[in-house]
Amino acid sequence: MNEVRSIDRIDTGPRFTDADAIRLNRMFRGSDTQEMLAGVLDGDLAGEVAAVSSFGAESAVLLHLIAQVRPDIPVLFLETGKHFPETLAYRDALVERLGLTNLVNLTPDADALAKKDENGLRWSYDPDGCCDLRKVQPLAAAMQAYDASFTGRKAFQNSARAELPRFEIDSSDAAGRLKINPLIDWTQDDIDGWFEEHDLPRHPLVAQGYPSIGCSPCTHKVAAGEDPRSGRWKGWDKTECGIHLPGSDETPDDLPPGYDPAF
Repeated sequence: MNEVRSIDRIDTGPRFTDADAIRLNRMFRGSDTQEMLAGVLDGDLAGEVAAVSSFGAESAVLLHLIAQVRPDIPVLFLETGKHFPETLAYRDALVERLGLTNLVNLTPDADALAKKDENGLRWSYDPDGCCDLRKVQPLAAAMQAYDASFTGRKAFQNSARAELPRFEIDSSDAAGRLKINPLIDWTQDDIDGWFEEHDLPRHPLVAQGYPSIGCSPCTHKVAAGEDPRSGRWKGWDKTECGIHLPGSDETPDDLPPGYDPAF
């Protein structure tokens, strides 16, 4: 008699659903950030988790909080090739100071850069396309290995982030990963207080008038009282690099040959 063999099936469904995000938001309602981080990581509530960090103006706070719970968590840094030298030096100094043991530098695909940004000036005429090449695509590839990510987004940074919850579903693809925003309800005073209480080093460009720091060509100083992110992509109708926006199957069209970038 032939034995009936069960059919192997691969679960292709989403890792998490909106209902899971709602459940986690309710579970940690009233918990402070440290309790929430410990609960998620020690309780293995989000599967394989990575932190995505720009090592920008306020990154030290979240990285410090995470390091107190899991210093070996993967910290993904998008090495776009366009960062301020100060950012790269700050990254290395902060990793050592906090004892983070799993920094992962993500770089753009060399072939894609050669095809889409041969002269390195795409940022000047198509910032969305530049971000897609240097940030969105490398992060999307890396995140295939993870179920969730921590971000440093805060509600006070701009109106688009004002209503974000602690837990949400990453809508960049259909994988159903969790996106976790531990500092979403922190105020600027909370951030400043944590820096002072724990003697955390500041990004050196903050003192020079850069409250939000990204790639050097697309980051400008901000006047007192202005939106902290108003110096990002100044002059463009753009407030996010794309890694926190819903995904699209379309990639930006190349501009015609001979197009002269505007500076």
